[in-house]
Order: sequence, then structure tokens, then C-alpha cells
Amino acid sequence: MPKKYQFQLPFDVDLDDHVKLTYPEIREYRTISKSLDARGAPRGKKPIYHYTLEALTSREDRYASASTFPKHKNLKTRPIIIGAGPGGLFCGVRLAEYGIPSLIIERGDDASKRMLHIAKFWRYGQLDPETNVCYGEGGAGLFSDGKLITRIKSDLVSYVMEKFVDFGAPPETAYVSNPHLGSNKIRTIINKISDWLRSKGTEIRYNTRVEKILTDGERATGVLLSTGEILYSDHIVLATGHSAVDLYHHLEEIKVAMKPKDFAVGVRVEHPRRYIDSLQHGNFSAAPEMGSARYRLSWHDKWADRGVYSFCMCPGGYVLSSGTETDGIVVNGMSNYARNSPWSNAALVVSVKAQTDLKDPSLMAGLKFQHQIEHRAFELSKKYATGRELPAMTIKEFMDGKLTDKPLPKTSSPSGIFKADIRQIFPDFIVEHLKKGLKEFDRDLPGFIYEEGLLIAPETRTSAPLTILRDKKTLVSESHRGLYPCGEGAGYAGGITSAAVDGVKIAESILHQEGLLTQV
Repeated sequence: MPKKYQFQLPFDVDLDDHVKLTYPEIREYRTISKSLDARGAPRGKKPIYHYTLEALTSREDRYASASTFPKHKNLKTRPIIIGAGPGGLFCGVRLAEYGIPSLIIERGDDASKRMLHIAKFWRYGQLDPETNVCYGEGGAGLFSDGKLITRIKSDLVSYVMEKFVDFGAPPETAYVSNPHLGSNKIRTIINKISDWLRSKGTEIRYNTRVEKILTDGERATGVLLSTGEILYSDHIVLATGHSAVDLYHHLEEIKVAMKPKDFAVGVRVEHPRRYIDSLQHGNFSAAPEMGSARYRLSWHDKWADRGVYSFCMCPGGYVLSSGTETDGIVVNGMSNYARNSPWSNAALVVSVKAQTDLKDPSLMAGLKFQHQIEHRAFELSKKYATGRELPAMTIKEFMDGKLTDKPLPKTSSPSGIFKADIRQIFPDFIVEHLKKGLKEFDRDLPGFIYEEGLLIAPETRTSAPLTILRDKKTLVSESHRGLYPCGEGAGYAGGITSAAVDGVKIAESILHQEGLLTQV
């Protein structure tokens, strides 16, 4: 059997050389995990990598072989998957591995064509309401950095990582901590996933919107498409993402069980990349082995019981306009695989409690709250720019509570920015806690409140403000049999990996319901 080896190495020591010198008995090895510890770098302590290897030491040893899947005949009706984001695609992949073809319906365009629509939006402000940064094959994650970071604990995480490698991700994706594909690489990977699905009999329809979920009493029976076509299925997977506002309203109309949930809103903070590198890596920041520095910051106000934290940190990345409505502005972040742009950014967000912060008691109160903030940002842009540019001010201006005559620093955003008092966009409690959080972050990472640092607003789509309720075991809607809420839009995921894992779990639940799996 293969043996496991765990050890630490300075960041600039070659792994192969170390293994050959220290473990001569190893005939062959593969890396199981690799993580960087650079916490002491600002104080001059050399960063180290933590490694776990699985190694063969004799000719009789063998690595575990890949799983094989039994093949089954088609179901009575093929599953319908609404949405071709990571949740929907991985649901389709897992079903296809068991010989079950599905139908994936995507309101936006395929991944290779989405960039054309989005480029027009970033450059000219021409929004396509059906194909944009949030809608289209690959989902919002296609233009949100390609980070595969997740905090969920599931055996399926390694399955998802290995599938990404199978479809063209770099091999280290399967073992490095905080793996990152980059928005440029993940587009190619998504295309390969789709091609593989089609080769297994799965049908993918693009530029097709689901207008209605058809029901018969307490059971979902089919869908009405924007083309007028009606399709029926015993299994309908809702993997629509957290921005499909029209679908939430439809679900409310047909009385699908949902409830408000907490979410978070805030800003994007952008610094020069070299500056963040130096704060995090000290004198080692120029070493090519270190790459662009990441950070994760959080602070909890015990008195108010409210959190402020960084989210979706994009080293060497870009700040993007990511709205889905013509009268709203939303920001997000991304970076390419090389993470080599001159800027680094992250969301800084404040938690919003559905039960206490929202004065509106209705189910859709969180959606309205988000839209109001996005609309205020758009109105500022129309007033001081063209409606395309993003409102921004420096961190120092935000902390001082006033704008200066000094021009804004350069930004990574292809949409451009304009100077505005972004405090006007948010309720007072968001502004207050952002200021408190920034003070705490400057203590944790001295220099974070930086003269050339920017706050760009608003970041509102961190997660869905609703949960579509489902049974904990079967994952079926609590109100409608045959309906499977899935991923971020349903309130059960928070990123590419967790959404993909949820899609796999849904697929296995369907197989279980059909008697093709003994347990889920």
C-alpha cells in the first residue's frame, strides 16, 4: 500500500530535490496536499510549505484505482436541470457517469460567446439582460476569479477537484489549498465539460429561459420555456444562481416553500498588488515563488452581533461591473490564472440579518434591499458619469467622511470609476460597520487603510437572500415533490466548489429516488 509522508519545506526549496535526498526509498510519489504558511513573513520569517505526499516504495505498491460506475438504462423521463452553472453542470456530470442523460436549460449563451456580450457591457454599458456576468453557461463563477476555495467538509470536494483536473485544470488543483483556476482557464474547462456531457447524451439548450415551473398539486411536473414549449419530467433541478430574481417571484406565486435568510453587502476594496504583497510577504514579496499575496480578514462586533469580513479576495485581479438589471450597478472581482494585474481586490461586506435589519416583513425583502442599493449606485453614476462607471472613493476619504479634490487613483475596472460619496448608497448601519471593520483590519494588517486604496461600490450579490426549503435527506423541496433546489440560488452553496458538490448530491438523490443507488 502507498505510504503517506508529511513535512515542511522553505518556500524556495525544490520538492523533488528534497524527496530524492531525504527519502531515497520513495520510488514514485504524488502530492495529496500543499499549503503555504507566510504568517511570519512580515517579521522576516521565511515562508514554508506544508506537504502531504502519497508515495510508492516498492514495485508491489499501487495507487487506488479510479472509480467505475455501473451503467443504467434511461429513466422514464429525463431529469431537467435549470441553469448551467457549476451546480447544474456537475449534477449533469454525475448523472451521466451513471448512464443517465439529462436536459440542461440555460437562459444565457454558451461560455465561449458570453465574453462578447460582457465586453459590450463593460466598454459601452450595453447590458444583455439574458447573457451577462451572472447569466450564461458557467454561471457567475465564470467571471468571478475561478476560485475553488470552500469551507464545506465533504468527501465530494476531492471528487469535484479531480473532475476539474480531468477536464483540463492544472494537476495541482487536486491538492493545493485554496486552488485557483482563473477566469481565463475556467472558460476552457467549462467548454470541455459541456462537450463531454453532450458526448454522453445530455442535451444543453442555450438562450432559453424557463418561464414557469408546472405543478400538479404538491408536485412539480414540468416547465414552460420562453419558446412556448412545455417539457415534463419527474425530476426538476433548480440551479439558477442567486441573481434570478424573476424566478424567485414565480416560485412565490406557485407557493414553493421559501424563507428569508441572512446575507451581506458592502464594497470592493482595491490596492496596488505590490503593496499588498509587501504587507503580507515582507522582504520575500519579490520572490517569484511567492506569487500574488492573499488575505482573509474578519471582525465580529459582539455588542451588535454583526460580522464584517473580506470575501472573494482576488490577488492580481480586476474589479468588474456585474449587474443584471438596467437600472442597477453591482461590483464583483476576478483574476486570471497568472494573477498578474497591477491591482489586488476583495469584497468587504457587512452581514445583514433578515429578521431584524429589514423593515419589510415580506419574503422578498432581501431582494428589494439589494435592488435599492444597486439602484442608488446607478443613479449616482447617471448623475456624475454616464451610468456605466462605478462609484468610488479612497479608503481615507471614507474614513474621514468627506471627499477631497484629489483625483482618484487608477483602477483595474474596465468600466471605469468616478468619485462619489459611496456612503449615500448604503443604510447607516452598513457604513458604520464598514468603518469599524476597516479600523480593525488595519490593526490586523497594518497599512491596510492606505492613501491609494479604493472603495468601489456596491457589492450586493455575495449570496442569495432567500433559502428554497428542502428535505435534509432527500434534498427535495419541502412543498413540491420532484423539485430539487440546488446551489447558491437555493441557499445551499457559497462558491464554485460548494455549488458543484451540491449538484453532485442532487444527482445522487435522484438516482436514489429511482432505486439506482442504495444510499446517498
